[in-house]
Amino acid sequence: MRFFGHHGVTKAQQSAGAWFSVDVELALDLTPASLSDDLGATVDYGLVARRIIEIGTKGRVNLLERLAGLLADAILREFPVREARVRVRKLTPPMDGLHGTPGVEITRKR
Repeated sequence: MRFFGHHGVTKAQQSAGAWFSVDVELALDLTPASLSDDLGATVDYGLVARRIIEIGTKGRVNLLERLAGLLADAILREFPVREARVRVRKLTPPMDGLHGTPGVEITRKR
């Protein structure tokens, strides 16, 4: 998923904002859904994506680590998964001399 947010430590990062990318891997038992072909038997990833976008665009945090932690915690709290791996990358960081894509990955389990 991609969204525009105002996360960062410096005033420039907070005011200018940046595009962020989030990848999520969820661990859960897929057997019921694979047998029933019923969305109610699994996690609706559309709802997960909407929640990630909501968290990423509504508030502001300083660190990518904090954002990844907030996302992972919300997923574990709100969806029936046993593990969530969240990778957050700042795609357009307003930082002089930076020619890469900063990012973090966090895994949380029940």
